[in-house]
This record gives sequence, C-alpha cells and structure tokens, in this order.
Amino acid sequence: MANSKRNGTLQLQLAFLISMALAATATTTHLRFYMHDIVTAIPGSPVTAVPVVRGTTPLPVDPTTNFGDMYVIDDPLKEGPGAASPVVGRAQGFYILASQKELALQLCVNMVFTAGRHNGSYLVVQARDAILDKVRELPAIGAAGRFRGVTGYGLLRTHTFNPSTKNAVLKIDMYLRSV
Repeated sequence: MANSKRNGTLQLQLAFLISMALAATATTTHLRFYMHDIVTAIPGSPVTAVPVVRGTTPLPVDPTTNFGDMYVIDDPLKEGPGAASPVVGRAQGFYILASQKELALQLCVNMVFTAGRHNGSYLVVQARDAILDKVRELPAIGAAGRFRGVTGYGLLRTHTFNPSTKNAVLKIDMYLRSV
C-alpha cells in the first residue's frame, strides 16, 4: 500500500514537472492592429461592411438597429487607427445582431494577414461582442500558417465610432501562445 501511494505521488510530481517544462518553452506573441469597419462610404474609404439581412425588431437601445441585422465584412486590418495607416491584413467574415435587448454581436471572422512576417497566416475568431463594453474578449478558435497550433485570445476596444454612419475603428490586441 505504501509503495502504490509513493508511486502515485511520484507520478503527480513528474506530471507537474513536465507541465512546468512545457510552459517554460511556450512563447507568447502579441499582435496589435486596428480593424476599420466602414458601413457608410467616406472619401478615401470604400464600404467594407455590407448589410445582407435586415432584422424586424428594433433594439430598445438603438431603434435604427434591429435584432437579426447581419453584415458581411472584408475590413482592413491596419497598423494604426488612421485611414492612411499601412494594411497588414483583412478581417473577413460576418457579424449579426444577436441580442434582442442590447447591442451585442455574434462575430465570426478570419483575420487574414497579408503583410509582414505573418503574411499568408490567419486566425479564426468567434466571439460575442457587446459593443458598448469598454473591453471585449475574442477567443482564437483556430489558426493556420505561422499560427498553426496556437491558443489565444484578443482584447477588442472601440477606438472610434460614428453613430450616424456606424463606421468604427477597433483596436485589437491578440495574445497567442505556442508550444
């Protein structure tokens, strides 16, 4: 009995040491970029978010927006918040107004990188985006290219939002971990 208890303790200690060693070899990558979501064309910035479904029930917090409104997006991901900032990729996918009571989206997007050392790689993000919250979390649920096998998340913050045009610039900090 004493030997089996000692063996169990040794196995737990060994498992702990292996997990610590793996954690020590993991690397974390931090990416920061800005997603430019253009619903209404402005000079120098074409529309990048197109409404494809119009819901029928206006939201109590914004009667110009309906539960069920859906947009397909091909938003530029840029180094900075300015319109002239260099493009590093595209956010391609869709979002749908998924709450009947608040401004909350279901965001499904591939973040495809087209420049720099991550060119040709992409992250798959699926998240709830309560757009009035100061910070929202974006889980990375998949990836390819240089990001194959990573786990991670992003923190999404609204940098600017124009309520009349519904155009927005979103600051995204992605934290990716690979072993």
